[in-house]
Amino acid sequence: MTQLNAKQTEFANALYQAYAKNEPLTESDWTGVVTDDDTAYAVQDQVMQLKGQPVAGYKVSLTSKQTQDMFDADSPLYGQQVAERFLTAPADVNLADLNEPLVEVELAFRAKEDLHSNDSLDDLLHKVTVAGALEVPDARFKDWFPSLGKYNVMSDCAVGGLVVLGTEKDADLVFSDVAAAATVNATLVKDGKELASGTSAEVLGNPLESLKWLVTKLEAQGKGFKAGQVVSSGTFVLPPHLTAGKWEVHFDHELGDVVVNAK
Repeated sequence: MTQLNAKQTEFANALYQAYAKNEPLTESDWTGVVTDDDTAYAVQDQVMQLKGQPVAGYKVSLTSKQTQDMFDADSPLYGQQVAERFLTAPADVNLADLNEPLVEVELAFRAKEDLHSNDSLDDLLHKVTVAGALEVPDARFKDWFPSLGKYNVMSDCAVGGLVVLGTEKDADLVFSDVAAAATVNATLVKDGKELASGTSAEVLGNPLESLKWLVTKLEAQGKGFKAGQVVSSGTFVLPPHLTAGKWEVHFDHELGDVVVNAK
């Protein structure tokens, strides 16, 4: 297990205070404090310990080449999140409670039983529920998107903000097979105007691959993806900024709509 030095411990404490008080940090104050993946995840673990709540779920970020290139990365990364940050649609969101939030269109999976690295994609399909989701990434740093350094993104729980979940259904009832999970189409609308559209194939080719990556990564770290935990698996579209108004995501495959009212 990676041990944090004094400055890295100070960084974890600063991230927690920024989270608790919604007072963002200046990235230049923390540049170079974390310089590798293992330490970044150790800082993230410390931040979660300071929150004093169990891990209710995760988000997976950098699930397309475009977003990996933006953060000079060659693989996804994950962030842990507490239960109060997962909301059910339709949801009201107060912008004053956030820093500089974005909007992402995703599929979310919830484990019906513990998941394991030796589970095949087909095994995972039968072990989870699926829901359309609107994720609201947000960082504990000023002017963070898209220039925040990768290790600071990782330390900051993968810039987790909120995840608004649509209706959850057994994934194997929504999708006839693994390949079908890559064919979900979604359209993002704000105040009646279409902003973007995308497909689930943008997420590592298939969002079940994102789930598989996370389960394998957690197990390698001595953690696990437990029954009841949920993951927002990766965005279909390049995220716009969340501003005041009515945001909607329309999903096919009978996944319905996810609505967020931002004020």
